[in-house]
Amino acid sequence: MLENRLLLVEDDTSIASVVKELLERKNFYVVHVGTGKACLEVVSQYHFDAIILDVMLPDVNGFEVCRSLRSAGISTPVLMLTVKSEVEDKVIGFESGADDYVTKPFSSEELVARIKALIRRVKDYREVLKVADLEVYPLSRRVLRSGREIELSPKEFEILELLVRNKGKVLGEKYILNKIWKGRGKGVLKVYMHHLRQKIDRDFDKKLIKTVRGVGYMIDVS
Repeated sequence: MLENRLLLVEDDTSIASVVKELLERKNFYVVHVGTGKACLEVVSQYHFDAIILDVMLPDVNGFEVCRSLRSAGISTPVLMLTVKSEVEDKVIGFESGADDYVTKPFSSEELVARIKALIRRVKDYREVLKVADLEVYPLSRRVLRSGREIELSPKEFEILELLVRNKGKVLGEKYILNKIWKGRGKGVLKVYMHHLRQKIDRDFDKKLIKTVRGVGYMIDVS
């Protein structure tokens, strides 16, 4: 059974043939085109789970193709595939909207692993997380409660998302600090939790954010 649909944009037919065969052996369905224009045309008509995009194309470079995709509102994850390895080129790739970057030559194991991780990550973040009347949209970073939009700071959102993804579980302060602040920020978590409660629970009868004294915090689903 084929797992995911991939679009391979590569003008070198010998490389494209090898990559296509490799991915098809791993149960991917692969469509190959050789130009940036063809990429834009195909993506506008069909759904793909990921795009493998070569930078050096004959008509327009991959950076411009990626920018065009994002400008058109197409959020399909893009893995840049190129011989360029300089930091500046990688920065340009990411700034153009690419999600990951692999340089030639590459190992087949690395390419497959990166594609799978990319697709999995995007699928995870496109879901809607729900607890009671609370809705969290990870991709757009929107939060609704009883249909009402709630504005959160970036860190408040990260904490709430972490709690909601672990709903019903008590998360210790150290665990949250490691996830949100990479182990730093000790002493600020209580402040953020206070602000988060004010925004999420204050105007509602059911209180969702719970403190377990001496242990940590949780989203209460009882």
